[in-house]
Amino acid sequence: MRIDSHQHYWSLDRGDYGWLTPDVPVLYQTYLPKDLEAHLQANGIQKTIVVQAEPTVAETDFMLSLCEQTDTIAGVVGWLDLESPTYQEDYARLRQNPFFKGIRIMLQDIDMEFAFRPGVLEGLRFMEKEQFPVDVLIKSHQVEDTYKLLELVPNLRAVIDHIAKPVISKQELEPWQTHMARIAKDFPGVYCKLSGMVTEADHDHWEEAHFVPYVHHIVEHFGTKRVMYGSDWPVCLLAAQYSEVYALLRNTLPKQLSDTELDDVLGRNAAVFYRLEV
Repeated sequence: MRIDSHQHYWSLDRGDYGWLTPDVPVLYQTYLPKDLEAHLQANGIQKTIVVQAEPTVAETDFMLSLCEQTDTIAGVVGWLDLESPTYQEDYARLRQNPFFKGIRIMLQDIDMEFAFRPGVLEGLRFMEKEQFPVDVLIKSHQVEDTYKLLELVPNLRAVIDHIAKPVISKQELEPWQTHMARIAKDFPGVYCKLSGMVTEADHDHWEEAHFVPYVHHIVEHFGTKRVMYGSDWPVCLLAAQYSEVYALLRNTLPKQLSDTELDDVLGRNAAVFYRLEV
């Protein structure tokens, strides 16, 4: 089974997506399952994981409401305010929905100090105890601090989104590759998403060759059992169409992968990590 482990839906009518503005018209639109359906079919993708795009429990509820009417959604990665005194109550309520498969912490645009606050750490330790999946959204300059965070929650069931957003547009590899290799080696329970790469390249002039050293580095160090495909649709539309993103990954994966390893990367690993019933 082919699974897209990372895509989004949003509705402008909800009015709480503060980062969506008219100056980026390709994203300043409502994107719902009907808009993605044909692209999934064209690329042989049977299921997807829908990931939060705004840090609110209300958006998590919105995404969960889509699951009842959308056959292609296998699960939702939502959001919890880990510093709220009621986050465990919110968690317990959301866990009653079988489509609630994980949460995401969004660190990319804030100081990493946030992740080390007592309340956030306590929340991550709770997730570690629960073995509930946690997506970690960071940029390449935050990978070293993410290593330090993982030292405090070494058994966290975590996946790093978008290969930690290295600066592909400038073909920068270090220190990203060193720090990612350390995480892969020292935290064998941490996965990595081969997603969100095209928007880290030159949006108008990217070539497949630009991505090869990044994809190969992640596969070499995390192995074919701990990486998973994600489109990051519709954010990817800033630089590429859905089919282009899927083809980009297929064409930049190491050529020697077996059919079984391809099945792992393109679907089975996501099913294992998120405990999907597919």
